[in-house]
Amino acid sequence: MKSLGSIRRSFAPWADPAGKPYISFENITKRFGDFTAVNNLSLEIYEREFFALLGASGCGKSTLLRMLAGFEEPTSGRILLDGQDLRGIPPYRRPVNMMFQSYALFPHMSVEQNVAFGLKQDGMPKAQIAERVAEMLKLVKLEAFAKRKPHQLSGGQRQRVALARSVAKRPKVLLLDEPLGALDKKLREETQFELMDLQQNLGLTFVVVTHDQEEAMTMADRIAILDKGEVMQVATPAEVYEAPASRFVAGFVGTVNLLEGSVAGREGSNLRITGASGAQILVENAPDHVGTGEIAFAIRPEKIKVSPRPPAEGTPNVMEGEIFDLAYLGDMTVYHVRLADGQVVKASALNSARLTDDQLSWNDRAWISFTPDAGVVLTR
Repeated sequence: MKSLGSIRRSFAPWADPAGKPYISFENITKRFGDFTAVNNLSLEIYEREFFALLGASGCGKSTLLRMLAGFEEPTSGRILLDGQDLRGIPPYRRPVNMMFQSYALFPHMSVEQNVAFGLKQDGMPKAQIAERVAEMLKLVKLEAFAKRKPHQLSGGQRQRVALARSVAKRPKVLLLDEPLGALDKKLREETQFELMDLQQNLGLTFVVVTHDQEEAMTMADRIAILDKGEVMQVATPAEVYEAPASRFVAGFVGTVNLLEGSVAGREGSNLRITGASGAQILVENAPDHVGTGEIAFAIRPEKIKVSPRPPAEGTPNVMEGEIFDLAYLGDMTVYHVRLADGQVVKASALNSARLTDDQLSWNDRAWISFTPDAGVVLTR
């Protein structure tokens, strides 16, 4: 039997030229009066995919989810699910279910009654309901809590009840609107992996809305980053982090240093950039479409090395500065290095040893360096 990790690693239907999307948003626009919440957006999601809509408040991600659920209708464009146009189909007739951040459990009902509610509404026979409820409670590991009321449960347990109720009707697609927002950090991290395992075991398509970058990076097969009702990039978590498509994406996902500059010339497949301070940056395998003019070089803090002494002569991409600030976080130390032109560059170093030599402190002179393949060139 394959492990879930193996399944996730090999799952990439979007890379198959013959693959057909399961959910298609085609030129979707949604207006509320004079406000455009979603602007001519197109997006494709594949069957069994764990897909995340990521963005700040007001970017249109929840509106997109509500249109898929049937609670809102697009102003223009269409939404297809397994080839069927969903326009005009009411929420209760769509093969989707939605789990809200508030969980919306019935306080007067027990756990098993909450899970059974939708099945009773559909007229399922009692024996089948009992069997399905037992199956769902086992799936979310709440068999021992079947008779309890919601107020007798922890936040994480209530979240699992809501999840069991959402999947009990076996929808084709489960929509999750900030599903872990009410949980504390430790429980949220644990539940992320539980959701991933549950999604794989059920074989459903999950579409989750979140503003939490770490949550999206952990759970999703692919992420769509939204801003002002438009898609900025759709890619796997690794691609979004390592190869952002724009300054916005680079700055939104994780921490990044953006070094503005201009193209100084090419050396084969390498690009040389002159930074604002005159510093020379050598970039390996820069895209061919990068021409002349103003560009940005994006590099993550963990790709930058900080040293109290200058690197060996001939080392590329070296800049001198001063430790402006630092933070010791236990597993790593974060340095803010102020360069000669006043720009502050963030660098992080793992604390792999209990004691280190040549520790840097505030106001110390320091040299930062990075390899030519450590960052990415951005033209927009």
